[in-house]
Amino acid sequence: MIGVADHLAAVLDAVVPFAAEQRDVAAARGRVLRHPVFAGVDVPAFDCSAMDGFAVRDLTAPATLRVIADLPAGTDLDPRMDAGDAARIMTGAPVPTDATAIVPFEDTERGLAGGLDPVSVLAAPRGPGAHIRRRGSDVRAGELVVDAGSRLTAMRIGAIAASGIGTVSVSRAPRIAVVSTGSELVAPGSGLRRGQIPESNSVLLAGLAEEAGAEVVLRTSVGDDGDGPRQAIAAAEAAGADVVVFSGGVSAGAYEVVKNTLGDLMRFDRVRMQPGKPQGFGRTAGGILLFGLPGNPVSAAVSFELFVRPALRALEGDADLGRETVRVALAAGRRARPDRVQYVPVHLDRSDPARWTATPTAHGTRGLGEADGLAVIPPGEHDLVEGNEVTVTRW
Repeated sequence: MIGVADHLAAVLDAVVPFAAEQRDVAAARGRVLRHPVFAGVDVPAFDCSAMDGFAVRDLTAPATLRVIADLPAGTDLDPRMDAGDAARIMTGAPVPTDATAIVPFEDTERGLAGGLDPVSVLAAPRGPGAHIRRRGSDVRAGELVVDAGSRLTAMRIGAIAASGIGTVSVSRAPRIAVVSTGSELVAPGSGLRRGQIPESNSVLLAGLAEEAGAEVVLRTSVGDDGDGPRQAIAAAEAAGADVVVFSGGVSAGAYEVVKNTLGDLMRFDRVRMQPGKPQGFGRTAGGILLFGLPGNPVSAAVSFELFVRPALRALEGDADLGRETVRVALAAGRRARPDRVQYVPVHLDRSDPARWTATPTAHGTRGLGEADGLAVIPPGEHDLVEGNEVTVTRW
C-alpha cells in the first residue's frame, strides 16, 4: 500500500494549471486570480467626509457658524473657508481644502432640519481630522489589493473594483465528467427488481464538483461489462472535459470494469486509508485527468475530498488546495488502525463556543448527509477516548 500523501502527490504532479483569461471583474466571482491585482487609484481618491454633517475650520464649541456651501457626494466644489464658516457636507463628498474637521449633524442644534441656515454647534470635533477619511488611507495606487492564487469572493471583487481595476486575470472553471459504474444501477425513483439499487454516486460527485467550483459537462453510468469506461472518456472529451471521475470498478473483484478496461491509462493502488483504499489515477494522451474512486458512496465522497477536489483547485492555480480544519474534542472513543489513517464523517456540536465536540455520524449515506466534516484519525497502536482532540476538515 502507499500513503495518502504519496497518492495525492502523484495526482498533483500530473496537474497542468489552465492558461489565464481576462474577465470583467463583475463576472469574476468564484474564479481564481492568476496575477496579483494592484490598486489603480488611491482609495479614497480624495479627502472625504465620513459623516453627514458640517465641514468646519479650527472650531471651538459651542459656536454658531454661517453655512457657505452645500456639498453632496459627487460634487467638485472646493469652497474657501475661514474660521466661523461651515459647509453642509454629506458622507463621501470631498472635504474642502480649508476644512480641518467634520461636525456630525448629531452634534448640532437642529441637524439636517436646519438646512443652510446658520448652524449652532454643541460639541467641538475631537481634534483635527475628525470624521475625515484621508486620501489613500485605505490603499494607495500601486499597492497590492488581492494576491494571485486567491479565489474571488464578493468582498474581494468589491475591493478590486473600488481600487479602480475593471478586468482581472483568472482561470476558467474546470470541466468534469462523472461516471458511475455497475450493472446493478438504475435511475433514482425507478422501480427496483432484486439486485438493483438507485444510482446515487453521480449525483453526489457532481454536486461535490459543483461545490468545488467545477462545471459538470457529463453525468452518466456504465455497466460492468463491455467498453463503457472508454466510451465514457470519448464522450467526456467531446464535451470538453478536463477531468473524468469514475466511481466503482476499481477494487479486487471479478467485474471491476474500470480496472479491467483502462489499465493502459490508469494506475491502480491500495492507499493506506479507510474508507477508500482502492484508488485509480491516470491521464489520457490529450491530458484529461482520470480518477477511479471506490463505489461505496462514503468511500467515493471521502476520496473526492482527498484527491479530486485538490486537483480541481490546482488546475485553477488556487493557492489553497485544502479546506478549513479545526481541532475538536471527540464526543466518543474511536478504535485506531495501526496501518492506515481513518476519515470519519462527524457532526460538530458548536453549542459551547469554547469547546466544540465531534460525534461520528451513522454509517452509510444518511450519516454522510448529517456530517459537517471529516475527522482524521491517524494510524496508531492506541485507541482514542472521549475528549481526545482530532483534526476535523470542515465541509
